[in-house]
Amino acid sequence: MSGSYVPLYRKYRPQTIDKLVGQEHIKKTLTSAIELGKIAHAFLFTGPRGTGKTSTARILAKSLNCKNGPTINPCGVCESCQDIMNSVPIDVIEIDAASNRKVEDTQSILEKIQYTPVHGKYKIYIIDEVHMLTNHAFNALLKTLEEPPENVIFILATTEVHKVLDTIKSRCQRFDFRRITTEDIVKHLRYISDEEKINISDDALFTIAKNSAGGMRDSISLLDQLSLLGASKEVTSEDVNSILGRISFDVLNRLSEKIISSSSNEAIEILNEIYNSGNEPLQILTNLCEYFKNLLITKNCKSELLPELTGLNEAQIAELTKQKDLLETQQIVFLIEKVSYYIKEVKMATNQHLWLEVGMIDLANMTENTKLIDLQNRIKALESGAGSIPISNSVNVVQVKEVPQIEPVTRPAPIQPKQEPAPRVQQQQEPQNEDFTPPPISKKADGNDIQSLWKVLLMNIKSPSTKALLNLATPVKIAQDGIILTFKNEKLVSQINDTNKKQMIIEAGDIMFNTSNISVQIRLPQAGDAELSKNNVASVNLELAKEELQEGKKKIDVKEKFVEEENRVSLESESVLTSEKNLENKKTDEKPREESDQEKMILDLFDGKYIE
Repeated sequence: MSGSYVPLYRKYRPQTIDKLVGQEHIKKTLTSAIELGKIAHAFLFTGPRGTGKTSTARILAKSLNCKNGPTINPCGVCESCQDIMNSVPIDVIEIDAASNRKVEDTQSILEKIQYTPVHGKYKIYIIDEVHMLTNHAFNALLKTLEEPPENVIFILATTEVHKVLDTIKSRCQRFDFRRITTEDIVKHLRYISDEEKINISDDALFTIAKNSAGGMRDSISLLDQLSLLGASKEVTSEDVNSILGRISFDVLNRLSEKIISSSSNEAIEILNEIYNSGNEPLQILTNLCEYFKNLLITKNCKSELLPELTGLNEAQIAELTKQKDLLETQQIVFLIEKVSYYIKEVKMATNQHLWLEVGMIDLANMTENTKLIDLQNRIKALESGAGSIPISNSVNVVQVKEVPQIEPVTRPAPIQPKQEPAPRVQQQQEPQNEDFTPPPISKKADGNDIQSLWKVLLMNIKSPSTKALLNLATPVKIAQDGIILTFKNEKLVSQINDTNKKQMIIEAGDIMFNTSNISVQIRLPQAGDAELSKNNVASVNLELAKEELQEGKKKIDVKEKFVEEENRVSLESESVLTSEKNLENKKTDEKPREESDQEKMILDLFDGKYIE
């Protein structure tokens, strides 16, 4: 093996300012500073990894220390330029702050800055990942940064500028490096591919650039790895996805179609194909989340922006355009939220494949994710007082009849003494309609067929994962005396029976039939299940008939009680009125007789009195 091989990211590292890719604002500022001779004593280069911070620091050092410098075009052949290119620490010293972060290391550097440069005009210190220095090391560096020797320049580079002390940042000229655009990365990769005779497609280069998150170094490193495949055939985007452990767009497109159409069985089959090909559950869900993100962008953004925002070619965007009409924006957001939820669950789970399958079944149950137009129709139906409104399986609803409002009977007002009682009108409350109906204890189902009962049972299941698994079950019997569900997969049967999911079914059945600890049987399909389902319908019809009879009897009882109460109040009112009248008459009879002046005189004269 040859020991002279140089990785592509080192071989094609820019050597002059004009060769920097995607940092036009920095190129312009540094060029002006060098041409005008306005060189700061400290620079702070910050930005994402792989955007050219260290390369720019070396270029600036060469431009300042070249024998022809300061110049924007260093010769690259003089002794100073060669020392920098070969990383010889004479006048330009590169320090990794991650491994030299103590205050002692900083003091050792500061002791040497007094020495004059050997070949160049400046002694330049390039401190990479400067945010890793301790606070004591920063404080030791602070005074020197504020007033360094005339021939010393500091260039600090960091990916986490928020960790650098403000007192350090205020003493430096700050340059923010931006993420390199996908277009600029593709152009540079195409240049390198042509120079190195790498047989690679434009789609593959685009996939590399999109995956690098704006970092040129990562893109070139991946191209270097793929160049080994380009010797025998053209490297395609499928090869890039394979190297990165990503799932191809076509497979994700097939999987999403089954999810949108609520075909859970077919979605599980595609999922197993992906899993068996070596993809990890977390990677599968992450790629699927990115796919739905691109679908959301396609749904809501202009077509001319889609290639840049999604990183997909025209054919792939056309497929997303077909799918976007099948879903509304809120449905796509719902899917992204679901995938994000299961990503968190998979990260913490010991059995990741189990949660992957549960998540896929849940995603494929699109009946839970109602379109906005359907919700609007339901609201209109409610406002207009329509009788039948469809209800999603995802909502636990208990339907009860409306209880009529009965106002209390008005009783006579308290008796006021020494006042003539005003004529009173006995008030009584008539029922608002003759078919007065008390509230039922519970309503078992919207219908008496097995599927209607099955929907009501699912409404009472609280766990989304359990409900997702039960969508694969077939109801055989749902009645007050027991529930029988069958699965075609023996693994699912044992999983339901061996976990608390069966207890959730029991609790749902108890709520549905107003019972306690209802019998629940989970098993594989058997001969005679169809006949058992028919008998279940007949049994439920009988139960409903009994309930209707019981409820009718309750109606009659309530009516009789209402009439009895009404008569009692009426009698009490009449009794009170009679008592009040008798009291007034008695008071009238006992009132003293008035005497005339003549009668008073005779009584006083003869000291007499009235004799009855």
